[in-house]
Amino acid sequence: MVAKLKDVAQLAGVSVTTVSRVINSYGSLSQKTIDKVHAAMRELNYQPNALARAMQGKPSKFIGLIFPNLTNPFFAELANELEHQLFKQGYKTIIASSAENPEIEHEYLSMLLANQVDGIISSSHNLDIEEYHQISAPIVSFDRYLADDIPIVQADSYQGGQLAAKYLVDHQVKRLAVIVDEDTSASPTINRIQGALDYLTKQGRSFEPLALQDLDFAATFPGKYDGVLASNDVQALTIYNLYRQAGQMVNKDFFITGYDGSQLIRRIAPFLPTVIQPIPALAQELIATLMKRVESPKEKVTPALIPIKFHQPQA
Repeated sequence: MVAKLKDVAQLAGVSVTTVSRVINSYGSLSQKTIDKVHAAMRELNYQPNALARAMQGKPSKFIGLIFPNLTNPFFAELANELEHQLFKQGYKTIIASSAENPEIEHEYLSMLLANQVDGIISSSHNLDIEEYHQISAPIVSFDRYLADDIPIVQADSYQGGQLAAKYLVDHQVKRLAVIVDEDTSASPTINRIQGALDYLTKQGRSFEPLALQDLDFAATFPGKYDGVLASNDVQALTIYNLYRQAGQMVNKDFFITGYDGSQLIRRIAPFLPTVIQPIPALAQELIATLMKRVESPKEKVTPALIPIKFHQPQA
């Protein structure tokens, strides 16, 4: 049975009004009374209703996080870092994985708004979600265009693409494949590919763009290309395994670059050259930008562009 406000009041030996004042930090109360109420709340596992607090015009102290998936180590680590940093600032998080499905994302957006979260950080990979153009709640995007008035926090993807391409050129790759997707939106994610293509063109290097949607991975790579510029680390390791099964050695018989550089990937695959998106710095900028939106919803915010690094394995 779920504990109610009156149950807490009865156990603490105070009035319902006093319990409400403790929860909302309202008015002058003795520390003894506050401690009694908190002890009763812990014993009954009572959770204050965030929606009720919001209806009273008080912050709910909840932030919604929307990610395309949490199977990619990068998104999992970013969600974890956001949760950790927000908790230190007194916020709790509601984490939703949209599974790259617009219908699921629609439902999660409705749920977050119904629960009156103080703000939302989204890394949606679903395009044309109409709700983002209509939401009045403070919202910040990571690396994706959602609507004209939603600020985008991003790492320097263009520079990241250039560094990945430079690594392959420096290692004298002769038959180079660049994996691209068909995202024609204004999202900054396209910059990583644009940076790579611009660098290769400037160097006069030939390459073959491969559409991700059309790829049969098993039949595409070993024997045809000695260099691959992948769009993320999970994809890079999938391709790496195909070369390994064909008896080829990475960074010797073929070269491949990843993107994201999560701690997990760098730990289990230290041999993989990859662009590192600095997760703590990104989380800090996402939160700082969101708090500016919470404080001044109509004020235009231009987030900082976060520098990236390139992880190159030791010879």
